[in-house]
Amino acid sequence: MLEAMFTAKVGDDVFGEDPSVNQLEAMSAEMFGMESAVFCPSGTMTNQIGIKVHTQPGDEVICEKLSHVYIYEGGGIAFNSGCQVKTIEGDRGKITADQVAESINPPDIHKARTSLVTLENTANRGGGSCYLLPNLHSIKEVCLQNNLKLHLDGARLWNALVAKKETPRQYGEIFDSISICLSKGLGTPVGSLLLGNKDYINKARRVRKVFGGGMRQAGYLAAAGIFALENNIERLEVDHLHAKMITEALVKKPFVGKIMPVETNIIIFEVLSPYTPKNFAEELAKFSIFVMPISASQVRIVTHLDITLPMVNNLIAVIDSL
Repeated sequence: MLEAMFTAKVGDDVFGEDPSVNQLEAMSAEMFGMESAVFCPSGTMTNQIGIKVHTQPGDEVICEKLSHVYIYEGGGIAFNSGCQVKTIEGDRGKITADQVAESINPPDIHKARTSLVTLENTANRGGGSCYLLPNLHSIKEVCLQNNLKLHLDGARLWNALVAKKETPRQYGEIFDSISICLSKGLGTPVGSLLLGNKDYINKARRVRKVFGGGMRQAGYLAAAGIFALENNIERLEVDHLHAKMITEALVKKPFVGKIMPVETNIIIFEVLSPYTPKNFAEELAKFSIFVMPISASQVRIVTHLDITLPMVNNLIAVIDSL
């Protein structure tokens, strides 16, 4: 990947003159069967641009209550788009078509205009849980019937595609816009893409500029993304296997409570006495193993391409010793 970055052909992406960025955008759009794409520094930016282009100030956005767009993007929906949010309590970060239908406001001037539904796949706070395609099609049908747009926060969509043996084009057929991340499981240093039709992405480029996301010789970063899309997708199966191995060690320990079902590369579990999430993380840190307390009772462990089998075996040995 570094070699690809060092040898990248670059230009000025703000003027559309960076050949590596142009190649990455065309490549990703083609993968999903969508018309166009725009390269951005972060997944938060692609989500926030995506929401901004779909909405008007005063609109309402529907999402699951633990969605990244709602709890981890700094209040961006309100700040950037002037929209309010209606949250749904789903199942491990996933919502249903019936829940969406029940959440749509009536055409009443006292109510905010419901204009957008956003989904997250895999769902981070759902323990890397994956939607099933029939459920996504059902939600899309509700959106079509009610003139709503449908956006996907696909920061970890690659993990879902590999786990469920699905294709990018199956998602391109459902969603009006998709945000995909290159810097998580795929291992690039920086970057996400927003996908949609040509008119939508032309508007997104203008919003990217307003948000300060226009980059100059961004091809050095785009080259890493091209390499990742060509080499690092299928190997996500290894991360999923590592997560299952770690889970098998955790389930044996009396200080581990409920563990969310592990579908991909995220493990979220309850920590019981004598540990707390904080001091459990501190104990692992003594062995240079770093995990994240995410609530007063839960810890999150994430596997990725820099986590090797010897590292996993070392973590398992440490867990066994506690």
